[in-house]
Amino acid sequence: MPISNQNSDAETTLLIGDAIEDGCVDYKGRPANRANSGGWRSAYFIIGVEMAERFAYYGIASNLITYLTGPLGQSTATAAENVNIWSGTASLLPLLGAFVADSFIGRYRTIVVASVIYVLGLGLLSLSAMLSPASTSDCQNTNKITSCSADYQFQVILFFISLYLVAIGQGGHKPCVQAFGADQFDGNDPEESKLKSSFFNWWYFGLCLATFFTYFIVTYIQDNLNWALGFGIPCISMAIALIVFLLGTKTYRFSIKRDKKNPFLRIGKVFVVAIRNREATLPPAISPEERASRTLTHHIPEQFKFLNKALVAPDGSKEYANACRVSEVEEAKAILRLVPIWITSLVYGIFFAQSSTFFTKQGATLDRFITPGFDIPAASLQSFISLAVVLTVPIYDRVFVPIARAFTGKPSGITMLQRIGTGMFLSIIDMVIAALVEIKRLKTTEEYGLVDQPDVTIPMSVWWLVPQYILFGVSEAFTMVGLQEFFYDQVPIELRSMGLSLYLSIFGVGSFLSSFLISTIEKATGGNGRDSWFANNLNKGHLDYFYWLLGGLSALGLLFYLHFAKSYIYNRHRQSTII
Repeated sequence: MPISNQNSDAETTLLIGDAIEDGCVDYKGRPANRANSGGWRSAYFIIGVEMAERFAYYGIASNLITYLTGPLGQSTATAAENVNIWSGTASLLPLLGAFVADSFIGRYRTIVVASVIYVLGLGLLSLSAMLSPASTSDCQNTNKITSCSADYQFQVILFFISLYLVAIGQGGHKPCVQAFGADQFDGNDPEESKLKSSFFNWWYFGLCLATFFTYFIVTYIQDNLNWALGFGIPCISMAIALIVFLLGTKTYRFSIKRDKKNPFLRIGKVFVVAIRNREATLPPAISPEERASRTLTHHIPEQFKFLNKALVAPDGSKEYANACRVSEVEEAKAILRLVPIWITSLVYGIFFAQSSTFFTKQGATLDRFITPGFDIPAASLQSFISLAVVLTVPIYDRVFVPIARAFTGKPSGITMLQRIGTGMFLSIIDMVIAALVEIKRLKTTEEYGLVDQPDVTIPMSVWWLVPQYILFGVSEAFTMVGLQEFFYDQVPIELRSMGLSLYLSIFGVGSFLSSFLISTIEKATGGNGRDSWFANNLNKGHLDYFYWLLGGLSALGLLFYLHFAKSYIYNRHRQSTII
């Protein structure tokens, strides 16, 4: 039955206009004083806390494959799969953390609880490394832990319990801290709205600056001094971050939730009502004159028209109690519009998983000599990724954006989707470079007769890998920051933690897909006396084939991404295309 036109202008305004952004208040509930601090006073504070968290997280993640293949004695393929599974889990758990924050206890409390779990996990991880080195002679290169000694089993079980506690802590901390930081800027204020876009650039700048020091300090300690100390330093860093976050409570702004209804239930109701009303007849389009007389401030886009049926009362009455508001339908459509972008970004998530796995294993085989008695740790090569981001972000924010803004008239210079697509294109080039360098490495092993000597350093400088690391970082500065801003900006206000967790889930699913690819290729190319692409002796493997495969998948993913991005409708500015 058509929607009744008998409601008052005030009722219509309530139905249509309730999607206005929330205001901000200080910790006592008073309106925040923009002139006093803007959003940056608290944002700088929160960025510092997140820098400490990233220092802790990458203190584990960056060199995890070395620990698994070293002290724990796992094979290269098994270790890579375990790293990808853990990384994937750590990137998917933010969905749960964001749900808890957005629906129940709020971002601030979620950050505190998650941080405590985080510190506990890191502490136990350090404790597991303090145990006597496990003997793996009786279970080398096997996935069956039951065939190993009791001491080894206990150490491995404690290690993985600790590792996944860290993942749980990160799952609550990561999406909430970033959303909480962006909340410090009032989207209704023109000046602070511009600063919010800049915030995402400097947020990622700070994160990469922290990881830059992680790769140099923590990985060196882990490789050359002590693994327990190497895990203990991140634990101390996270504990300090928690204390600092609590000390800054009085400076924070907290968003007011105007709609007390659970946002997940509110959006879910739209789909339920639309399905129930699938046979209903929609009312005719409203004319501009009627829209003006009813104080409608925007129209309902033609996209996903089937959801418009949620505007009809399910029982066929003229009452609105059982129907959905226009703003609720718009929220549901906003979520649906994210799905194609999320799916087509997954290939980039697979690409992103390689820097901490096979890139590191490549570097471990090359000449890493710096000075007598000091070889650069293979995992520290990832510092070039952070360095590239640290250099790219200021140039992008201070040079590129103002120039692009003069041509496009957009506050951010280019659209968020254009930025993401640029990084995806660079990832394709990076895979090509990585494949070519690997071909060079394999040829060098043949020339010097080192194919059967995996423990001998190949006379090829590790600096050959630097270009692929640097381009990886430049790509990251475009795509990662773009995805963060996009998934924060394009979701309903109350779901911004969930939006950022959706961004993180791209890399979680990407890690799982990478693990699946590795497992499938390992089975398809190995066995029956053959060396797989990921042979423990990389000199007999073919990482170059894997990189070519990823390059092709990335190119295919970019084509699909451009198709969907071209027709994407931005929630706020109603831009119809990105190109």
